[in-house]
Amino acid sequence: MTAETVISVDVMGGDLGPKPLVAGLVRACREDESLRFILHGDKSVIEKLLLRRRQLIDRSEIQHAPDVVPMDEKPSRALRSGKESSLWKSLQSVANGDAKAAISAGNTGAIVAMAMLILRRAPGVHRPAIAVHWPAENAHGYNVALDMGADIRADADSLLQYAVMGGEYSRLVFGNESPRVGLLNVGSEDTKGRPELHEAKALLDVAAERDDLSLSFVGFVEGPDILSDKVDVIVTDGFTGNIAMKASEGTAAFIRRALKDAFSHSILSSLGSLFAVTSLRRLKRRIDPRRVNGGVFLGLNGAVVKSHGSADAVGFSSAVHLAAKMASNDLPGLVTAQLSKLDMAHLSDHARAAGAGR
Repeated sequence: MTAETVISVDVMGGDLGPKPLVAGLVRACREDESLRFILHGDKSVIEKLLLRRRQLIDRSEIQHAPDVVPMDEKPSRALRSGKESSLWKSLQSVANGDAKAAISAGNTGAIVAMAMLILRRAPGVHRPAIAVHWPAENAHGYNVALDMGADIRADADSLLQYAVMGGEYSRLVFGNESPRVGLLNVGSEDTKGRPELHEAKALLDVAAERDDLSLSFVGFVEGPDILSDKVDVIVTDGFTGNIAMKASEGTAAFIRRALKDAFSHSILSSLGSLFAVTSLRRLKRRIDPRRVNGGVFLGLNGAVVKSHGSADAVGFSSAVHLAAKMASNDLPGLVTAQLSKLDMAHLSDHARAAGAGR
């Protein structure tokens, strides 16, 4: 028998309501027979959506949660008033050991705040980070980028921890035994960037020399490198990362619209699109954000995935599969084990000594 993977789902979170999320769960069930779900939200609403969806009914337990955290709710208010919300309950199921991972398409700030309170940071973690898959030119088609908005601040020690966490995630998801890590900067030259980036670079230079961390540090990288085959992991602060991510999503949407307009401009261009239909489908699939939907929280005592707020069934299904992979492979435990190898004071001493010797 296939071992079951129980996922705790905030059914009420997101911009589009519960309907596309439930449709995504149905799709995920068809693709993975090991999945089981604890569904948190308005019981009457969920039961109506599950009618005639026997496959999902048989694999789900509904736990009523009367409240919903609004998408524009401030995290501080969500913490004070959200203990009966579907988001809070979904995270609590992981903390209680009833589920292996939680997934929500809801308010990102509220998810971060509640996850920090309910699941707590893993030992030694300064700040958790959100990691995402970024379409790229390497063999598996994606890089890992973090932080994408869990915390807009990041000092040198945090950036080093992001590199270690992102490297472990890259090993699990893409099989990279020695992930190539790049530190995002305004230029690749050593003379550019903020002081904390140079401090982080010095720490990463030292950390990369250690065999037990299995990291390959390529140094500073620039914006275009996020899409290249130069690196496997891109490290930055949450402010920069979130802006870059949303800018890239907007660019992908613009390209899709521009191609559609271009091929519908005239009869000849419409005929041309027929000859290019296979290539256009490949391009559409390559830049479709639904296929890589899901930001993974790293550095917590539990697996949490943040789905895009406007995810449809395809997108939410992708996020569910990502949560299942994290849960079945105990990614939080793997990350904690790697971080436990870091002696920040020792690394800092070595970094300063190396800098003085240059």
